[in-house]
Amino acid sequence: MSVSYRRDESVAVITMDDGKANALSHTMLGALEEALDRAAAENSAVVLAGREGKFCAGFDLKVMMSSPAAAGELVTRGAELCLRLYAFPRPVVAAATGHAMAAGALMLLSSDTRIGTEGDFKLGLNETAIGLTLPAFAIALGRERLDPRRFTEPLIQARIYSPAEAVAVGYLDEAVAPAEVLPRAVAEATRLAALPGHAYAGTKAKLRGAFIASVRGALVEDMGSLTNLPK
Repeated sequence: MSVSYRRDESVAVITMDDGKANALSHTMLGALEEALDRAAAENSAVVLAGREGKFCAGFDLKVMMSSPAAAGELVTRGAELCLRLYAFPRPVVAAATGHAMAAGALMLLSSDTRIGTEGDFKLGLNETAIGLTLPAFAIALGRERLDPRRFTEPLIQARIYSPAEAVAVGYLDEAVAPAEVLPRAVAEATRLAALPGHAYAGTKAKLRGAFIASVRGALVEDMGSLTNLPK
């Protein structure tokens, strides 16, 4: 099973664990979509976690390398997942249990609060370094959440960060000891879940609604340009 689900009082803990790098395949994306459906039905706040040492390594490279059409389909589905996280009416807290690269970093940018793991871990968008143009939706998320004084290095220059550096640039809100990451994330999600739900959802919708509509409206054209895959 690539994704597990458990309730911790008012919080749904959704954990990615494919036994490998937690790459976003269609299987992983489908399981995450189902888990979010369940959390929404249960009116739960969400903690999105990874396995020990791995949060998410990005999109499944086997699919990405197979053809431009297959890559576009997978990235479109991943973009929709990120937008869903960003718009989710209940609090979403990421427990970044290790490396968070490419789409993994985008999932952090899509979460309300991001708790990372201290240690020798890498976080960031490496698309330029591997010969890919960063999708427009990823750039838009970066402009929403990253330090505006530093857009060039994470978005254009593929700068990869340690957890402490990731806090400074905006991928994470804090980094704690490995054993504390999940408990800290659950505690924060529990705290946020105690806020009036209608107010949290309504304010989030007003703050992010126009951005989400704009990104989603441009998604088809953006994915249509996804043809510059590495050979």
